[in-house]
Amino acid sequence: MISRFRPALLAAAAIAAAPLSAAIPAQSAPNTADSGVSGSAISYADLTDLVIASPVIADATIRSAARLKGADAVGVAPGFTRFYIEADLGALVRGAGGVPPRIGYLLDIAPDSSGRLPKLKKLRVLLFGRPVPGRPDQIQLAAPDAQIVWTPADDARVRGIARALVAADAPPVITGIGNAFHVPGALPGEGETQVFLTTANGAPVSLTVLRRPGEQPRWAVALSEIVDEAAAPPARDTLLWYRLACALPADLPEQSIASLAASDATLAREDYGYVRQQLGVCRRTRTIRP
Repeated sequence: MISRFRPALLAAAAIAAAPLSAAIPAQSAPNTADSGVSGSAISYADLTDLVIASPVIADATIRSAARLKGADAVGVAPGFTRFYIEADLGALVRGAGGVPPRIGYLLDIAPDSSGRLPKLKKLRVLLFGRPVPGRPDQIQLAAPDAQIVWTPADDARVRGIARALVAADAPPVITGIGNAFHVPGALPGEGETQVFLTTANGAPVSLTVLRRPGEQPRWAVALSEIVDEAAAPPARDTLLWYRLACALPADLPEQSIASLAASDATLAREDYGYVRQQLGVCRRTRTIRP
């Protein structure tokens, strides 16, 4: 069986060993807790990272798994085993050029806590990868753990993220923080802070925090030059939440408040900290990064 696929295996192995810095700045071995085949414990941030990094996303069922050794397993991390997988396509979630009804790819996995390798044959999975040049029947996984067990919930989440990324009103990639301003109100404890963010495409994004005596602070994000009075914070586990929670630094950079009076700078820092606290943690547990 392996000899029939050997040319494809060697080509795929060479690609798998190549740097992936264009899409993934740092890549390590798969998470030994899941070995790249576990289910829907994956966080929204992890899943969004995978979708962003993957021009091909497929719902597929594993047809065969051939264990590789020797030259076909070059670069496998200690404790892991490399398999050449053939999978039958069930549905293509993303893939501009399409893929054949059967595709092959390499998968490195570790044994479970009892020392056994997971059973792969007939497993329904979601695959996140990229095409192999010159091999339309092959994909390269976007990360060592870019295969997850298919569940209805994760399928729906992946499709929702993929749609959000190409929507006309998709929030831009946040690249940093520009200037921040604080304007005190007429009453003690009243004021407004506005923080302007920098984006990859230059689109305007700003954060606004309003404080009034005796009330909880109110904050919102604006995706235009005009701040909508009815704007609200983004819902958790949405693309806008991901853009903010997973990109904003923990604290305001000093250069962003350099022009403010000391008292205004202190309040701007506090208001920004309130936004970060309200956004919550961008939880990542997998190796992939967009």
